[in-house]
Amino acid sequence: MTKYLIVHSWKGKIEYQTPPKSPNARQNVRMASGPALPDSLVLEIFLHLPHDAVLSAGLTCHQWLAVSRDEFLWRELFYSYYRIPRSVPRHPAAISWYREFKRLFDCIPCVEVQTLKEHHDQVLHLAFSHRGHRFSSCSKDCTVKLWDTEQPNGSIALVHSSSMRQFNWGYTQFSQFNADDSLLLVSGVYLGPHQSSSGEIAVISLENYTLLSRVRNKPYDVFGCWLNETHLISGNLHWIGNMTSCSVLWLNKAFQDVESENVNVVKRLFKIQNMNASTIRTVMVAHSQRHDSPDLLLDYEAQSQARAELERTGQRHHPLLFDLGTSDSEEEEDEEEEGEEEEGERRMYPRPAHIALGLGMRLGHMIQGQCSAAEGEMELESRVAQFMGKTRTRCPDSTLLTPSPSGETEDKTYLLFTTGSLTHSPHQIGIKRIRPDQMTTCGPVLGEERSSEEFFDSLDHVIDIHGHIIGMGLSPDHRYLYVNSRAWPAGCVISDPMSPPPIAEEIDLHVIDLKSLREERRSLRAHRAFTPNDECFFIFLDVSRDFVASGAEDKHGYIWDRHYNICLARLRHDDVVNSVAFSPADQELLLSASDDSTIKVWRSPRMVQLAQAPPRRAPTRRLLSWLLEKRNADATNLNGKP
Repeated sequence: MTKYLIVHSWKGKIEYQTPPKSPNARQNVRMASGPALPDSLVLEIFLHLPHDAVLSAGLTCHQWLAVSRDEFLWRELFYSYYRIPRSVPRHPAAISWYREFKRLFDCIPCVEVQTLKEHHDQVLHLAFSHRGHRFSSCSKDCTVKLWDTEQPNGSIALVHSSSMRQFNWGYTQFSQFNADDSLLLVSGVYLGPHQSSSGEIAVISLENYTLLSRVRNKPYDVFGCWLNETHLISGNLHWIGNMTSCSVLWLNKAFQDVESENVNVVKRLFKIQNMNASTIRTVMVAHSQRHDSPDLLLDYEAQSQARAELERTGQRHHPLLFDLGTSDSEEEEDEEEEGEEEEGERRMYPRPAHIALGLGMRLGHMIQGQCSAAEGEMELESRVAQFMGKTRTRCPDSTLLTPSPSGETEDKTYLLFTTGSLTHSPHQIGIKRIRPDQMTTCGPVLGEERSSEEFFDSLDHVIDIHGHIIGMGLSPDHRYLYVNSRAWPAGCVISDPMSPPPIAEEIDLHVIDLKSLREERRSLRAHRAFTPNDECFFIFLDVSRDFVASGAEDKHGYIWDRHYNICLARLRHDDVVNSVAFSPADQELLLSASDDSTIKVWRSPRMVQLAQAPPRRAPTRRLLSWLLEKRNADATNLNGKP
């Protein structure tokens, strides 16, 4: 039963009673309570009440209603209820403390409104279209399904399902809509000969659901991504020595057309050396022009203070880089034949004839046994590849952090991916700029534009997470990259690349500013995982304008506020939550996918209340006719006519 507050000032006590049922009864209660209290005393009392009691008390009279909307009151309620440090300022776009409290209380998609059970195995990934009118789902049942979110009754319905078993796929694992929502990229695991597995990407037309093309993708956890409306990025992996490989990233045209005989449909983007059994995985594309007007700025107060201090002292601003890795690890050349190689194949790397003299003498000493006798053939092979890679790698792009001249704006496109240099588990974020001339398959192919001495591309920037990366997601404005990782122990030393350090059960959510390439030290920790290194789940996360959400192995999804850095909701499933997705058209709609073979639909309490509210009755025609007749009659009387 709802209660409200009555204060007896002459008795000095507070009583809770049921609210009166009519305005007159409320007035009678107020009159019976004695003379009106000063606003300051009512405010002091409200400060000791929970927010729902304050709202109920505000229904008592006009005075209490005015006090119950006081900004100072709701500021105190806001910080105490959500347990936010008072050093964190209010969201810069907030209108008032009361509305900000209401936003976090009523606008979080935490109410389960529908459970979709059309999949028959673990659901691995969810992806919305850019318009938000549809979404796709991938599953261990080897299907990709398309769903409609614009049903008249507000529910979600299945509109199409495609099975990929006919192409010898084991399962579908990832999907992504292109920029105009006309094509769907579907990534899956391809079952090859001799129990080997690689990946494959399929492109499906959303006009008639026909398969337009299939692209090889190796390893399969590269996933693939769209570069623009018509071109997608895939990967290939070539082993060139012991724990040494070469990752080649390809640009592919999504479909062949009449001009395909004269125009390239595939082109090599980058060729990057991997060391210590690591590979490039989880590629995604970020466009810098989208964060010119960011949704929000994390730690904006500290940034403004730092800028003011620099201006006061007359110093030039230099961004602080969080760069714990280097890109010179470990590039080596690969004169691979572009034919297909079975998983796990390795071959010795050929020695170029025009190698530098100093390096040649060093290699000669190694081969003649003048180096440590403990260096076996496999270690020797790795050292040879490393030396060659360092001398045959293209220099990094020096303009990555260089600001454009004043008055000029240059749109930059970055390729982001996970990689490593110390062990096979992904622990670094690699960043490589894609130039405008590289965004089409026209022009030279297979790196013909390179110098004959440049075999590899170096990474333009590397950020070390110091832990096993298990998920990444971009903010809608592409300003921030959110990274799920399971941390390594502090101070750990990796001596064997094949034996990475143990990983924590807690999942840390890191935030990287892609404008300054700095990690914001505001990592979130409210979800857990339990599997060891070799069985680690990939947990997809998603970011909306105000919130970030992630799955977890503890059978829950989680939602945080991006500005206040607090956990707002836990979304329950019966098994591991693999993926979450916000609707880009309405962040109060969230989906979660789980190993329990279901997709759950979550909406905010505000949207649920609006959907359940009875519709307002429109004025009937009879009433409108009566009003028109009455108006005409009144006009006639005023004119003095019968």
